[in-house]
This record gives sequence, C-alpha cells and structure tokens, in this order.
Amino acid sequence: MASGDQLRLIAEIARRAQALDQDTKRILSSHEDSSARVFTLESSFAALEGLSLEQDEVFREALRAVELSLYRAAHVLAFAAFIDWFHRWLWDGHEAALTQAYPKWGLSDVEDLREHADFQVIEAGRVVGAYRQAAKKALHGLLNRRNECAHPSNYFPDRNETLGYIGEVFKRLEGLTKRS
Repeated sequence: MASGDQLRLIAEIARRAQALDQDTKRILSSHEDSSARVFTLESSFAALEGLSLEQDEVFREALRAVELSLYRAAHVLAFAAFIDWFHRWLWDGHEAALTQAYPKWGLSDVEDLREHADFQVIEAGRVVGAYRQAAKKALHGLLNRRNECAHPSNYFPDRNETLGYIGEVFKRLEGLTKRS
C-alpha cells in the first residue's frame, strides 16, 4: 500500500504530465501543418454554446475528418453543422421579419427555411437586418468553399486550409451569437 507522500507524489507527476501534454499541443499547434492544430480547434469548439446534440456531433465529425486527412469532407461537414445552427438562430431571432419579408416562402417554422437554398437564406438574413452586407458576403464565401468541396472541382484543400475554414466557421458562429 502506498503512503500518503507516495500518493501525493504520483498525483503531482500525473498533473505535471497532463500540463506537459497541453503545453506540447499548444506549441505544436502554432505550426501550420501540425496535426496538433486540431487540438486548438477542439478547444475553440468547446467554447461554443447553444449547439444542438446533432450540430455538436457533426462538428466533431468534421474535426475527425481533418485528423483522417479527409479535407473536402471536413469542409462539407463543418458547413452542414453551421447552416443547421444558422437556420435555428435566424428563425428564433427574426421569425416575424422573415415571414413578412418572404410571404411566398410560406414560413411557419424553422424547418420551412431548410426548403430554400442556403444562398437565399443567407441573403434573407441580411434583408431582415440580422447582419450587414459584409457578414452576408463572408457567409456566402463559406458556402462557396463548401460547394467547391461538395461538388467535383479542382479544389483540393490541405490541412492548413481546412483548419482555417473550420476556424472561420467557428468565429462566424460565435460572432452571430454575440449579435443576438
């Protein structure tokens, strides 16, 4: 049986090993091609609030896709989770304005937004005042990069581009959350 001093020593060694692991990941994540950058994204992801279980899982799948070097898939998954969150966020904060501005869409709940092209829904957010033109352009940019990955194209992002894309998705989500 270990004495109290031995147990404290073991606990201190474990604490230091965990701190060393975190410091190592932090240092490695500063290098563009390092797989440890996923760790940095995971900590950014952990700070996001208000995600459904489904959105959380799809974002986690996007991060796993990066770890497996499935960069186009990671783009598509990250945007899928984002747009699902975006529909809910837009509906919850602007339901009346959306139904008034788009009567032909026949909107009665958030699911009706999913019937329309992402490009149109992003534009609708600007029309109803959810954000300005610059944010709309940035969201359309994310959609365009997703489309390049979701459809046959000559765009083959690398790890760095993919991590940057997912990081931008997280920042846009966070920025929109702060607006509400």
